[in-house]
Amino acid sequence: MKKYQLIIFDWDGTLMDSIDKIVLCMQQAAKQENQVLPSEGEIKNIVGLSLLNAMQQLFPLLSSSQHYELVDAYRYQYKSHQHIETPFYDGIAELLLDLKSKGYILAVATGKGRNGLNRMLQLTKTEHLFTATVCADEANSKPDPLMINLLLDKLNVEPSQAIMVGDSSYDLEMAKNAGIDSLGVSYGVHDHQTLNLFKPIAIVDCLSSQLYQYI
Repeated sequence: MKKYQLIIFDWDGTLMDSIDKIVLCMQQAAKQENQVLPSEGEIKNIVGLSLLNAMQQLFPLLSSSQHYELVDAYRYQYKSHQHIETPFYDGIAELLLDLKSKGYILAVATGKGRNGLNRMLQLTKTEHLFTATVCADEANSKPDPLMINLLLDKLNVEPSQAIMVGDSSYDLEMAKNAGIDSLGVSYGVHDHQTLNLFKPIAIVDCLSSQLYQYI
């Protein structure tokens, strides 16, 4: 018997191995705008936030207009680095297909913008696997619970029947704020200690082989 009806996935760092590309493009965006380059650790710490919130956190002394210019610069850099592949982590494509075949409702709540997520869904040929998706430009940034609340309302699922799967503290805090369970993954941007602050039901090292233990 299923413990949950709905599984909500974060995208970057949870399903897709894209963190290195995000770090590179963020540093290139800062260089393009003549700003001090943030460190790899600083950038990893903002993965999961909306781009605007990320820029505000990385460059707190800049003006609002400069933050928007950095957002545009990041998007330009990301598109300019299409040659850098961002594959699914091992076993993820097969896991998503299997979950769908077993009757789970799959959804995405991501810090990506809509255009960016749509490109990835088309590239990975997985759009048909997700019943609903919410992006950062369609809701408040994580860890605000709005993304999850929108999904619960749209899919008519009770909070007790949903679980959020993510690699960052923002994912798990968002789940906590929405009153649903969460499952952390250890291979993304935040470590066990950080993820444990938000009381996930577990933290796994390999989602494809361990998820079924908890759902």
